[in-house]
Amino acid sequence: MENAQHNHTHLKGKTALVTGSTGGLGLAIADALARAGCNIFLHGLDAPQDAQTHIDNLQREYGVQARYLKADLLIQTSIPAMFEKIGATFGGVDILVNNAVLRHFEPIESLPVQSLNNALAVNVTAAFHAIQMSLPHMRAREWGRIFNMTSVYSARAVANRLDYITTKTALVGMTRAVAIETIHQGITCNALCPGSVLTPDIEKRVQALMEKESLDIEKATQLFLLGKQPTGRFVEASHIADMLVFLCGPAGRDITGAILPVEGGWLAV
Repeated sequence: MENAQHNHTHLKGKTALVTGSTGGLGLAIADALARAGCNIFLHGLDAPQDAQTHIDNLQREYGVQARYLKADLLIQTSIPAMFEKIGATFGGVDILVNNAVLRHFEPIESLPVQSLNNALAVNVTAAFHAIQMSLPHMRAREWGRIFNMTSVYSARAVANRLDYITTKTALVGMTRAVAIETIHQGITCNALCPGSVLTPDIEKRVQALMEKESLDIEKATQLFLLGKQPTGRFVEASHIADMLVFLCGPAGRDITGAILPVEGGWLAV
């Protein structure tokens, strides 16, 4: 029992930054890390008072320190500013989760170049910059975990999603490059590759399908996932979060540069 309790809080005293974490998958990851004992920095574009409930919940539920950083990752100086605040509070980031994402649904000929550049800035450049700023602290402590949230669309294509597919594929290469440069330093870098997760964004799209086709939730879900996840159900955000926490533990020590699919068999088809 004592051992189970120890495992439950095996990340006590560590600090995690999860970008794009005021809802959906990012918040589920932050919750799982807090449950394992991590101090948490949530990040998003919400007003601080709107994120306060999440902060209060994490602190009350798990007895950890939690803070919120409002920052627009399109602004290049936002990341150094975030890391300055993190450094002043907890010294640095031990676990970095690059989850923030910008996406557009446009065919190639009508996708503005600026939209593509914005997606590159948030999904790729900001991830790079956060890794770059996390490494000195991780190297000093000889321990660190870096996670890039990619997607099935880093290995599959679909129409009208060029910016998303391009940036998620770029993160795969970045993950491998960072893994190689951090070998023998107690640091790992992996990409989690989710399939379709029931996030607030996808929930809206399923609702729209229910209304348009007069379907119940089960039928609308199956229709939404048709040709995607063979399981016919959404991946649980909490399961992806649990896998990430597992990779922060001792058994994750030799898993680095890996692209880990959690996609209900989508990539097996």
